Amino acid sequence: MKKITLVILSLFLSLSSFSQNKIIINNQATHFNIKNNSDSIDFIVVDTVLNFKKPIFLFCQGSLPIPLFVKPEKEPMWMIGGGITNFDIEEIKRNYHLVVISMPKTPVIVEEKNLSESYCYIPNPKTPEEFDKEYMKSDYLEMYQTRANTVLKYLRKQKWVDNSKLIVAGHSQGSKVATAISISNKNVTHLGLFGANPFGRIDQLIRNYRKEAEAKKITWKEADEKINDKYQMFRDAYNNDSIKKDPTLLAWKSFSKPQINDWLKITIPTYLAYATNDIASDLCDLVPLFYIQNSKNNLTYKRYLNLEHNFFEVNEDGSANYEKEHWTEVMSVFVKWTLQKH
Repeated sequence: MKKITLVILSLFLSLSSFSQNKIIINNQATHFNIKNNSDSIDFIVVDTVLNFKKPIFLFCQGSLPIPLFVKPEKEPMWMIGGGITNFDIEEIKRNYHLVVISMPKTPVIVEEKNLSESYCYIPNPKTPEEFDKEYMKSDYLEMYQTRANTVLKYLRKQKWVDNSKLIVAGHSQGSKVATAISISNKNVTHLGLFGANPFGRIDQLIRNYRKEAEAKKITWKEADEKINDKYQMFRDAYNNDSIKKDPTLLAWKSFSKPQINDWLKITIPTYLAYATNDIASDLCDLVPLFYIQNSKNNLTYKRYLNLEHNFFEVNEDGSANYEKEHWTEVMSVFVKWTLQKH
């Protein structure tokens, strides 16, 4: 089984046909398809036999239209699964049904020829930079939230699901989705946030330009121009005419809303894990201050030193060392946390 890092993970998927029948994929997972209004939602339970009653562990993947499975031309099919192959899957399965929802308008299984270098689904291999237009129209936070709650409602009715506990966790963009689910779904009992940005998304670009200027990688004049460009892009994201011309602005608008406001509303046990060499989650260092100010004690946080956004160790030049990964360890600590009494 191949592994893929979460740095390129994030997606929406859907199959062309509608069916509520279970389908086993690659002898690894059970695929379900359910209908919600005009949307067809695909998700997998990472198991092939669903005879044991266990709670749901929903993992929300990051961004980009990455499929759950890849079908090479000559090699066996293999699972991406939103990045779960980086985890100790068997450890999770001992206590939970591990669930991953597909990205919208992205096939569950994609042939290798229809993948970009970042494993994103591309309808036309001749234009590897162009995503499916329907995916881009669906790539916004509220859509992910609705799809997830539809899946969770379906799962609550299954006899093999223990509804006494519901774990929702997400990485990067997935942390925003997990937060939105927890705010809107009273059945969630534990929330896990990994590589999260407490203040949205676009702010990290602005902070990065400032860091580049401080490090003299660019001039302050260049930084000023780049920051002002991002201000204009964000204004466009709130303009309906601009969105019609460029649907990608929808994602910038919805995913740039500060998460910290929602986190402070959440009363269930919340776990926050982030790396020190991650521009996206730099401001997580400030999060405990907000909890202290608001007399909240439901936050557990874990700061991972000298790691980057996907929990790889960092070389001296700041690049990721892909030979030294820590995702398995990071997720295992969280899984053990969910089994404790809070």
